[in-house]
Amino acid sequence: MSTYKIFMLITIPALAIGWGAYWWWMRKIEEEEKNQPKQVSKRLTQTKSEVSNWAQKMAEFKPPERKKFEDDE
Repeated sequence: MSTYKIFMLITIPALAIGWGAYWWWMRKIEEEEKNQPKQVSKRLTQTKSEVSNWAQKMAEFKPPERKKFEDDE
């Protein structure tokens, strides 16, 4: 048997086992992340409140009335 065949007989199953283990580990991590509550940073909550305040001010905004120019003729 050639060295290449021996190498391939060892590496292909090892590679398949490695990818299977990687897939299983990533699936396990995703399930753990789903069960944990999402943490919201202080900066994100501050930004959300600032945007909310800005939107409320924009909703209350009334543009100034335009001066109407009348012809003297």
